[in-house]
Amino acid sequence: MLKARLAKLIAKTDLQVSDEQIDKLVAYVGLLDKWNKAYNLTSVRQPEQMLVKHIVDSLVVSPHLSEVSDINNKFIDVGTGPGLPGIPLSIVNPDYEFTLLDSLGKRIRFITQVKHELKLDNVTPLQSRVEDHQGQYAGVLSRAFASISDMVNWSHHLVAENGLFYALKGQLDQQEIDDLPEFVEVKQAYTLEVPELDGERHLVLLKKR
Repeated sequence: MLKARLAKLIAKTDLQVSDEQIDKLVAYVGLLDKWNKAYNLTSVRQPEQMLVKHIVDSLVVSPHLSEVSDINNKFIDVGTGPGLPGIPLSIVNPDYEFTLLDSLGKRIRFITQVKHELKLDNVTPLQSRVEDHQGQYAGVLSRAFASISDMVNWSHHLVAENGLFYALKGQLDQQEIDDLPEFVEVKQAYTLEVPELDGERHLVLLKKR
């Protein structure tokens, strides 16, 4: 049963997730699995693997959102794909507002359906290119950009004063850090522990100079 499996995974972390939130996370996996058959939203095909590679992998970022929550309660997930990490984070952080931005219509249609079915009032799906969108967010999140430099170059105008870029990475490449544009610097880099996940996970927080 997916709910019991997810509860067991979350119990291996320091995360506080309610029973109702676990139900919504499992429902999201069910929708992702259903839509994936027609829309090819993710290369992860098995719901059991989605729990590890998508849900918990996104949730481990949650404790770090409070680093900028005093600026405003708005976050944007750029290049969100099927809503990662934005949907899982929105479920466990109902007091924060999440804009989920992607340029592909099928992904935004899926996220709109998830928002409707799970009653996620704190989610705003948005079909747009990153560079065309305007707004001021405490945190700009990305899990899918090819490089951190691309992420900050394309979304620098979206970070509120004293806000942060949240770059989710697998392996941390020092060359990638060295190649960052002059206008940003690394505030902190964290190694994230994702239970039962093969491979490394890192969160790089960057701020404007």
